[in-house]
Amino acid sequence: MAIIIVSGSVGTGKTTLSKKISKTLNYEYLDVSKLIKDKKLADDYDTENKCAIVDVKKLNKVLIEIIKKSENLIIDSHLSHYLPKKYVDFCIVTTCDITILRDRLKKRNYSANKIKNNIEAEIFDTIVIEAKDKKYNLLVVNTSEGYKLKDIVEFIK
Repeated sequence: MAIIIVSGSVGTGKTTLSKKISKTLNYEYLDVSKLIKDKKLADDYDTENKCAIVDVKKLNKVLIEIIKKSENLIIDSHLSHYLPKKYVDFCIVTTCDITILRDRLKKRNYSANKIKNNIEAEIFDTIVIEAKDKKYNLLVVNTSEGYKLKDIVEFIK
């Protein structure tokens, strides 16, 4: 059994990488954004950044129940690194060159403030630092430099 979380700043390539790993290893894929909508886990809505405000404790409770029923699972979310370490076998954090990230976020038509917030999170390695603090079995993947899926799969095995 392996529970793999893929986290990272918005736009760094979490979903693309998560789906590739899921397909390669034949693991179940969980899109946490969809789960939040389906289970109505958002407490509020941030109109400025146009995103749901989620209580991480409530989300973790739902994720832990899913994990307990799962064999092999890829969890795709910029919030997944908040899960307690005991439920996670591997943590992959995606990172990206700031210029490329800015372009990706602009293509999504994000507000200037939302782009700024996500760029700052990337500059300061916020998610990498938070994942290191949890002492996960951690792999950081820079998606702007290209990566070899086989190396990531070897890390997991």
